[in-house]
Amino acid sequence: MIKIAIDAMGGDFGPEPIVKGAMLALKRKLFVPIFVGNKDEILALLPKRYRAKVSIVEASDVISMSDAATDAVKKKESSIYKAIELVRTGEAHGVVSAGHSGATMTLATLRLGRLDGVARPALATLMPTKSGRRSILLDAGANVDSKAIHIAQFAIMGGCYAEDLLKIPNPSIGILANGEEASKGNEITKAAFKILEGYKGFKGNVEGTDIFNGTCDVIACDGFIGNLVLKASEGVAATISQLIKDYIRKSPVAITGALLMRKVFKLLKKQIDYAEIGGAPLIGIKGCAIVSHGKSNSKAIENAIYQAINYVDTGVNEHIITRLKELKNKEV
Repeated sequence: MIKIAIDAMGGDFGPEPIVKGAMLALKRKLFVPIFVGNKDEILALLPKRYRAKVSIVEASDVISMSDAATDAVKKKESSIYKAIELVRTGEAHGVVSAGHSGATMTLATLRLGRLDGVARPALATLMPTKSGRRSILLDAGANVDSKAIHIAQFAIMGGCYAEDLLKIPNPSIGILANGEEASKGNEITKAAFKILEGYKGFKGNVEGTDIFNGTCDVIACDGFIGNLVLKASEGVAATISQLIKDYIRKSPVAITGALLMRKVFKLLKKQIDYAEIGGAPLIGIKGCAIVSHGKSNSKAIENAIYQAINYVDTGVNEHIITRLKELKNKEV
């Protein structure tokens, strides 16, 4: 049975939404949650009927948001360090954390190690599109200075994820650039273009609009750019949602219209709500690590756990190793 280590102390709101999210997941999936954190706090939140279905590993420390990501390596009593160690030793198959994302990625990379052939792991995030099918953007923040080979590998790893977890046959793959022409982009993206040229599914350069219009399944970019895109997108979605609410409140006619369109608004919220996705996998490491938003509610944690279970179930890591060997052979 799949075992998921859950950093119970890492989120902004403490262990309550994290424990609740795991309980929601237990109602729908057969797995073993291993909570890592303050045992007394966790037990106080666990209904008695679930106590026999979970494990708890005591952790006396927490990585705070003010800590540097590299400090996590020294804090061996922290909840995220111990959660990742469970994966390293084989006691868990994957880890979910809504804590310090930099610490989670640093520890996962250093303690679990990279898959064979992977130069750098990447954080992959699912973006909403007008087609209803989500696109994959990576790297979304694990690497702020990427080389051409890194971006090429991100593209291939994203393609494997799209095939195995999103069940997209022959996903289209593009490099994020300032124009579709092969001549566009900077020196790094141009070099990445040459590496991927002829690779199955590679369509060349894509623009920012392609992330959301559904014309490309996998968009690869440097982690600095990817994180800016992700944060800007979240800001735009939040601003538009708030503007719609404000305009509706100002007009009785609009209020009536909003009541009639409740179903539409509900579907829209589902498309842009990060809680519906749960988190972003760190692709390219040995094992599975899902990085969730610090403000994750129980729904987000529930979906992050589903992500971890599906990631382990599909065997995507083996797929990535095989595809990267093909790329290496192509380069040779």
